[in-house]
Amino acid sequence: MATIIKGIAVAKKLRQGLKQDILEIQKEQPDFVPGLTVVQVGDRPDSNVYIGAKVKACAEIGIHGVHMKLPPSTTQEELIGAIEGLNADPSVHGVILQVPLDCTTGIDETLCTNVLSPSKDVDGLTDVNAGRLSRGDLKRCFTPCTPTGCMVLIEEAGVDPKGKNVCVVGRSKIVGAPMHDLLLWHTALLPLVIPEHLT
Repeated sequence: MATIIKGIAVAKKLRQGLKQDILEIQKEQPDFVPGLTVVQVGDRPDSNVYIGAKVKACAEIGIHGVHMKLPPSTTQEELIGAIEGLNADPSVHGVILQVPLDCTTGIDETLCTNVLSPSKDVDGLTDVNAGRLSRGDLKRCFTPCTPTGCMVLIEEAGVDPKGKNVCVVGRSKIVGAPMHDLLLWHTALLPLVIPEHLT
């Protein structure tokens, strides 16, 4: 029998917990304000919506969220310079490079993603974080938000994935592959189904 998982309620609970965590840190470090910067190249409407939601969520829990919006004409060198500046800024604790990039200059997304400091790569998309995840080094890596959210929902539903037969459809770097890895290291039994192989 299927169980409906109410994600909105889970998200509210998580945000309340994070807000309390920040307040606890600030009791010891009154001047501490966690900072997240989302870097966007171009003006994709869907990206604008996603980023707006992220910045709003930051404000709700006490994170200083910044939307760094660069024009479509931004060059690869300029984007790398912006990311390196954020890497070096101690007031910025997390950086997201919003993809896909909406540029007219042929920027290499993978190269620019890997300019991010792994310790600030909160989307878990650098090769360092992805590699740690694939090796099961879960305590030393960030993981992409959608598969991480799925794991939280599974836990909130009271399901232990250990020994369960689970099917992951897709192998994208953002969802399918990291979802597979997270379930694998939680000892689920699963194949990875590639959509184009389905008939």
